[in-house]
Amino acid sequence: MFTQLTQYNDIGLFILRLAVAIIFIYHSLPKLKNTKSMAQMMGAPAGVVLALGAIEFLSAIGLALGVYTQFAALLLAIIMVGAMGMKIMKWKVPFAAMDKNGWEFDLILFAASVVIMLGGGSIIGVI
Repeated sequence: MFTQLTQYNDIGLFILRLAVAIIFIYHSLPKLKNTKSMAQMMGAPAGVVLALGAIEFLSAIGLALGVYTQFAALLLAIIMVGAMGMKIMKWKVPFAAMDKNGWEFDLILFAASVVIMLGGGSIIGVI
């Protein structure tokens, strides 16, 4: 229907990369700044939370700058599988809820990461 828009695939992937990067930077900062309190909240060791925050932050910077884009997206997809697993299995969070974040947010971040990984993340800014 809109076949002429396919010429803008790279721009679309670039926008997706930036959006995903912004979200992961935002969510990594509390893990890096308040590791102990985040660890208590998550029920995980502080070292694991610090490592997750570092991987999220560095991968997000990679997405934003186009450095090792597919590898960064793979790492973020793996993190999102873990996040969904924790929400579903350990915390018994529903897919969606009015009073809390369900795991639908994690699912869309997983899907976006997979799209970036499989699509190469666009030629814009890729090293």
